[in-house]
Amino acid sequence: MKLIRNILGKAIIFFDEKFAPTPTKRTPEAQAVIDEKTKNLALYQYHMCPFCVKVRRTIKRLNLNIELRDAKEEPYGSELEKEGGKKQVPCLKITHSDGSVNWMYESDLINQYLEKLVHEAQTA
Repeated sequence: MKLIRNILGKAIIFFDEKFAPTPTKRTPEAQAVIDEKTKNLALYQYHMCPFCVKVRRTIKRLNLNIELRDAKEEPYGSELEKEGGKKQVPCLKITHSDGSVNWMYESDLINQYLEKLVHEAQTA
């Protein structure tokens, strides 16, 4: 099973790189606004996880500067499990300006959050 998962994971990564989305182009000022909105976000992920690839493709398409943290590496794996509550990826760590933290699981929810964040930044 591990062999099949490894082969499929490598195929997913190959096709992801081969058919990568084109990043959104913005003026430097508009990009600075987006960068400010995303500076306190971190994505806990595994490189070959298809759901993580889905979120990373959205990040690339929206041209977001979000730190990627490999949850198989320490201290990120322990941090995700201890602070987030479970070792499940993808997980978006959202640190608010008051220091409070939210942990968002599920690729579809994360992608919706990122889309909304960009939309709000562009219409503000």
